[in-house]
Amino acid sequence: MRVEAFLRKRAAIAPSSTALIAGSERLSFADLDQLSERMAGTLSLQGVKSGDRVVLFMDSVAEMAIAIFAGLKAGAVVVPVNPGVRAEGLAHVLRHCLPKALVYDARHIKLCDEATVAASHKPLSIIARSGTLAPHDAVAFEACLETKAPLPAGQKNDRDLAFLIYTSGSSGMPKGVMMSHGNVDAASAMIASYLGNDDHDVVLSALPLSFTYGLYQLLVAIRSGATLVLEKNFAYPHAILEKACDEGVTGFPLVPTMAAMLATLKNLSHERLPPLRYMTNAAAHLPPAHIEALRALFPAARLYSMYGLTECARATFLAPEELERRPTSVGKALPGTEALVVDENGNEAAPNIPGELIIRGPHVMQGYWDDPVETARVLRSGPDGRGKFLHTGDLFKRDTEGFLYFIGRRDEVVKVRGEKVSPRQVDAVLSACPGVHEAVAFTTPDPIAGNRLDALVVPASPELTEQVLARFCKQRLPDPMVPKSFIFRTELPKTPNGKISRRLAAMEATRIV
Repeated sequence: MRVEAFLRKRAAIAPSSTALIAGSERLSFADLDQLSERMAGTLSLQGVKSGDRVVLFMDSVAEMAIAIFAGLKAGAVVVPVNPGVRAEGLAHVLRHCLPKALVYDARHIKLCDEATVAASHKPLSIIARSGTLAPHDAVAFEACLETKAPLPAGQKNDRDLAFLIYTSGSSGMPKGVMMSHGNVDAASAMIASYLGNDDHDVVLSALPLSFTYGLYQLLVAIRSGATLVLEKNFAYPHAILEKACDEGVTGFPLVPTMAAMLATLKNLSHERLPPLRYMTNAAAHLPPAHIEALRALFPAARLYSMYGLTECARATFLAPEELERRPTSVGKALPGTEALVVDENGNEAAPNIPGELIIRGPHVMQGYWDDPVETARVLRSGPDGRGKFLHTGDLFKRDTEGFLYFIGRRDEVVKVRGEKVSPRQVDAVLSACPGVHEAVAFTTPDPIAGNRLDALVVPASPELTEQVLARFCKQRLPDPMVPKSFIFRTELPKTPNGKISRRLAAMEATRIV
């Protein structure tokens, strides 16, 4: 099924049901369908053809959702880019995929101008909320929604590309992940299935729509007939919880930083908390203290721990009933997919032996845009010699019952005094220490030890000291994995997607030294 069919089908089944709530705006499925249809017509009139790229550089607002479905209806490849990136980051995307159109909010006019100059590529500009600020050669977003133009006829199928989603670039230059309509159809169906999403759900998302985890909140909600409540960020959790209560929110996707913020909230009235049916967590596993805090706030909610990456959206999930026994596991492969741990020779690793996670299924990407070498490196055969697996580059182990445990990125594992160390394992121990709100371990080059291990820590208690942390770690970790220093901070450095950044932590520590 093509992705725009999700919306068309729901608009036919329940046209007046609320599809989207963003700030003061409320759009029904019919509204979203009609507005995106009109914008798709405008894109076609402006020369956007099937296969052309349309870059969206916007916050998580109603216009972003409209533009996503408009691009798909026009037959274009939608390229969502996080509006938190700087001009050079946007320039890389423009230079790399050469979009026909760039849709953005008026507050980004200066940045987008800088990016197009740096990229030496100037696509059609469509600007939302521009007022009198729009350049003379730009099209106002609002005008796109007033035009009624037929969409050109043409052969379209689910093998066409739907999205080009750029990776964070944490392990090199950002790569464009090619997801076909069939890939997205398969992934969204699996997610909706294990979460049990239907038209009774109201899902609140404070995740960027440019982030795979956030984008699928929209796609799954539209597919299942649920209402999606969009928030631009999670800066004011009290206010967001109030809104979630008022809207009767039943689903709440989280990342660990959001869970950490919720764990510190005080004086919350249970009468003013939403009636959550489920919560999801991705990016990293939650410390036990945060799990306990979430359970205390939302005792009826089922908590799903998941692992995913841009190249396949989701790979595994842990059923909530297993969380008590396996709090650090990310579960097993999604239904209809395979997830194996393989050794350095490409053979399936024995239980509890670390290896690389590889994934096979209909939701795995088509490859990287204009990068056949990197595509061939990560999409290759597995132990059975048949088909292609996605080689994730992530280190995992599986227990005797087949449950998977994330160890760390292969390129994050370094040697400290001759011993292999995964900073993520150190993160987990630090986060379990009483009095720790958040923590991240990182390494920097050292002429004697090879690498030096340190940690940034956000304390939750004034009693927390470096001595307490060192003692806690020494009791639970081998000596090379005990950080040499613990640097206290009020917050940890994060990427535009809200993920804690190990690279930025190392850069910050270097400046301190």
